[in-house]
Amino acid sequence: MPRAPLRRILVLDDFGNAAPGSTDWSGLPVAFLDQKLDEDALAARIEAEGADAVVLIRERSAFPASLVRRLPGLRLVVTTGMRNRVLDLEACDAAGIAVCGTPSLPSPTVELTWGLILALARRIPQQERLLRQGGWQQGAGLGLEGATLSIAGLGRIGAGVAAIGRAFGMRLLAWSPNMTAATAEAAGAELVDKETLFRRADILTLHLGLGPSTRGIVGAAELALMRPGALLVNTARGPLVDQPALVAALHGGRLGGTAIDTHEPEPMTAGDPIRQAPNTILTPHLGYVTQQNFRQYFEGTVECLRAWNEGIPLPRPLNAAAKA
Repeated sequence: MPRAPLRRILVLDDFGNAAPGSTDWSGLPVAFLDQKLDEDALAARIEAEGADAVVLIRERSAFPASLVRRLPGLRLVVTTGMRNRVLDLEACDAAGIAVCGTPSLPSPTVELTWGLILALARRIPQQERLLRQGGWQQGAGLGLEGATLSIAGLGRIGAGVAAIGRAFGMRLLAWSPNMTAATAEAAGAELVDKETLFRRADILTLHLGLGPSTRGIVGAAELALMRPGALLVNTARGPLVDQPALVAALHGGRLGGTAIDTHEPEPMTAGDPIRQAPNTILTPHLGYVTQQNFRQYFEGTVECLRAWNEGIPLPRPLNAAAKA
């Protein structure tokens, strides 16, 4: 069945105004929104613009069934990347809305993970602030060679993190609910049980997907297993960690520090208690935010939009409506 060309396209949540310069949008009726809107405001804006296509930058704005039902004029959703846990694909299918994904790179999150590990282990932010205040070195950081890196999850990102850990000469332990010994061995890691992963870690880094079985998988009991001074890094999903338990562990002084790139909600609220916790490095979900990755995202987005307008099969379809 022929498709009418798109009348209006909205790119949502382009906080850093990265999308316009990342690819050639010429000929497309596109507008870029640079602020996050709640569901009511987002529905009103999409309707007011007469938008029949929206572009989601990762999981910045949720697109649940309740929102989909309020958008009878919507025909196409493009989500950057190939997975989006806050986009209801079944609701889109029921409404006849096609959903496409885009290419993405795993390396940006691997790189950020190691930036955070190094900054946390060597106390770079604290030492830099001290120097600017007229002081000099204070305390000693953790060297990586010979230290134990515990990795929860060995998908593309976790395996990439493991490869760099090996280059630093670290001992690698790995665990996830369904990990096999062969998977761990392929990454140069030793498969251990969950308790051992926490108990032996000098640095624990999280690379698990978020679902009912993993939400809060790092809680008070797990944090209590960690040796005094151990470090926790989370570039995966904020809700993997029970935040009140984490804040308590930081204030109690048992945990040596944490670096967190993912939060809930996002953007982080002004009163979030993690802001006041000691020994923290907090970044605003930068794991995927590189020029090269945005180029992948938005070149793939434009490919989907042009395919729609040209009436050819949509690349990287994510639901049945996109394959029709």
